This record gives sequence, C-alpha cells and structure tokens, in this order.
Amino acid sequence: MFAALFPGQGSQKVGMGRAFAEGSAAARAVFERAEAALPGLLDTIWEGPEEALRLTENQQPALLAVSAAAWAAWREAGGPDPAYAAGHSLGEWSAHVAAGTLELEDALRLVRNRGRYMQEAVPEGEGAMAAILKLDEAAVREVVQRTEGVWIANLNSPGQVVISGRKEAVEAAAAQLKERRGRVVPLKVSAPFHSELMAPAREALARDLARVELRTPRFPVFSNVTAEPATDPERIRELLLAQITAPVRWVEILEGMHGRGVTTFVELGSGNVLTGLVRRTLPEARALNAEEPEGLAAALKEVVS
Repeated sequence: MFAALFPGQGSQKVGMGRAFAEGSAAARAVFERAEAALPGLLDTIWEGPEEALRLTENQQPALLAVSAAAWAAWREAGGPDPAYAAGHSLGEWSAHVAAGTLELEDALRLVRNRGRYMQEAVPEGEGAMAAILKLDEAAVREVVQRTEGVWIANLNSPGQVVISGRKEAVEAAAAQLKERRGRVVPLKVSAPFHSELMAPAREALARDLARVELRTPRFPVFSNVTAEPATDPERIRELLLAQITAPVRWVEILEGMHGRGVTTFVELGSGNVLTGLVRRTLPEARALNAEEPEGLAAALKEVVS
C-alpha cells in the first residue's frame, strides 16, 4: 500500500518541473492551465529570479503547479491512486488537487491569495521561525507554553520541531532551548507561519474559499490539523482554513498512514524534504522521490511491482 506526499514551502527552485513539461503531455497541459489562470507564473517558475520565486504569493502557486504536473505525469504513466495522500502545509492543497477535491485553477488562485494574506498578516521583520533539533516535542512544548508570543508550528520528525511567532519571543524561546542542549536553526522565512499571528490571513482566506466548490476526494487526504484523513468537503474547507494557524502534525500523519498499512511513500513535486522526513520517522518504510521523470519512473516500478 502506498501514499502520495506533496511538498510545501522551502522546496522550490528555479527551473523546477521543466523536465515534466518536456516529457509528459499531461504535465504540460497542467502548466498551460496554470499559466492561463495566473499569467506570468511559468516565467517565475522556470526563469526566476530566485528572489521572485521566494515571495510567498509566488512560491505557493508555483509549488502547487509543479506538484499537480508531477501528479498528472504519474497518472499518464499508469500510476495508480494512492491509498492516502498528504501534503506539508501548502502541500495539503496540492494533495486535494490530485484527489479532485479542488479544481486546479481554483486552488492556484486561492493559494496565491493565501500567500499574500499570510505575508500581510505580520509586517516583515516582526515575526520569525526556528527549527529546534535534538530535542523531543515535550521539551520544546514546555518552553513554548511559558513563553508568550511563540507557538509550535511544525512537528516534522522525531527531534525536529519548528517554532514560530514574534521575533523577540522566538529568540527568547530559542535561548532557553539552547540551554537544554537543543540545536537552533533560524529559518529564512518572510512571516511566522502556523502561528496565531496568522489569524488575519485565515479570516481573509475564508471569504475566498467560501465561494469555491469542493468535491469529495477520490482518496482520503490527511489533514495537517487533525493528523487524520478527511473526506467530507465541508469539513475539508474548515480544516484548510484552520491549517493557517495550527501546527503541521507531520510525524502523526506519517505514523497514522503507516498504522493503516502504508509501507511506501512517494513524494511528488519539487525537492526531497518529505522523503527525508519519512526516512527519519519511519526507517522501515520505503521513501521514494518523484521530483524528475526518472525518479517518477523508478517510483512507479516500485509501487506496481
């Protein structure tokens, strides 16, 4: 049994997805639809500059388009639907495009707005995020709970927790965590994602999402918020909004899939971040990366064998 995984912000790079466009008619059609929905998006994806691709409002639709193209190439090559799917933060939207919950064009416009609203929620320089390594969730949570203005944003793998919030609060929590022998890695991000400071973005996106039809997904997609699969369209709508301020419970998602019989995970889209997180969380599972056509072909062979 296999699950499909879709990456989030931080996995982007200029030129991503071009090999799929050149080698797959289905992927090329996805990119053409993406360009029609958001003119200029393909230039940003394939030509850059990197600074433009890093902008949250560009990065989110760019990554979604590339994941959707990789998924189209997978299906064109005879790839089956997964038992489950999940995406890391933004990637949850990509998973719902793959599952048919959202139309590609609707999702692209929504995540562009999502990125813009998230950037506008907190003035640049006032928020921060940091990855905490070598400490477990309980140790990080203890410090966060007694530090006002900071929240747990991502539970990525055992020994990798991301915190987010006001810059001075993140720095104060980080100092305490260093004293506990944690390793602190400040993240180069433009806003404090997955914190309560993103509440204005959640409220703004709610108005946009209310106008879009969501359908029952062809396969269950795990929610970042609950770490459980969701199939009811209205519940999915609620969870996609709640996700903006809630932590990404990635460890629980992977463990939940594994507990339901998933032994193989295929990451579809740019980068290999999620492949690495699977290997650190579930060393006994197979983690395969379909970032390029060659990787997709190898993953397909493993899945259908």
